[in-house]
Amino acid sequence: MKYVLMFVETEEFAKELEAMGELEREAAYEAVGRWFAENADKITHHNHLHPVHTATTVRLGEGEPVVTDGPFVEGKEVVSGFAEVEVADLDEALKLARSWPACPVVEIRPAR
Repeated sequence: MKYVLMFVETEEFAKELEAMGELEREAAYEAVGRWFAENADKITHHNHLHPVHTATTVRLGEGEPVVTDGPFVEGKEVVSGFAEVEVADLDEALKLARSWPACPVVEIRPAR
């Protein structure tokens, strides 16, 4: 079964990451690299997204779509990256999500 794990940063997490010293930040990134290496047999695709200020949003509705610069999604959490995984079931996807060493929120969705 395929799932997408969306790694969600909170404002608090972003501030903590920014406040880290260089060695501490390098160690955090190394932990993420290890997570991807340890789970490489299950990950079919992954990517880190550019910062939210680079986003363009298209709002669909009645009339013409409205295109704006920026994310403009309500909330204080943003998706910073994702990994598509192929696992046996949701329990295995949950196990992967629980072992994620970075952002404090991981959203899991079935993929087609």
